[in-house]
Amino acid sequence: MKNRAKKISKEDYLEAILVCTNKLGACRVTDIAEHMGHSKASVSVALSKLENEGLVVKDNWRILLTDPGRATAEKVLERHMFFLNWFEHMGIDTETAKEDACLIEHVISDKTFEKIQRYINDRNEEMLGARNKN
Repeated sequence: MKNRAKKISKEDYLEAILVCTNKLGACRVTDIAEHMGHSKASVSVALSKLENEGLVVKDNWRILLTDPGRATAEKVLERHMFFLNWFEHMGIDTETAKEDACLIEHVISDKTFEKIQRYINDRNEEMLGARNKN
């Protein structure tokens, strides 16, 4: 259970770095702290661990994702956005959809995610095809 919590925390930080970089053009410790609602001290400790794992590098004031860090962040963000959009489409309120997407993005296997994604995309194509025939 402790390893799962560490994995989730790591993925949340990587995702936050990617989101901040995409939104702001660069990412600082302060940006991550604000995005996640953590103290700058907590973020600095986490970033040191990520740097030791080769997932980020510190470049003066900027935090940069390495290739492995970016790959993980993009995977987590893709899952988050997929589930968030799907839940909102089903009528789930935005706050609940965000919370649930954030939980699911970390625990679902690659295989299961790919199957769900393919299933939903196939159903969407079928519905669009049926609409175009009418």
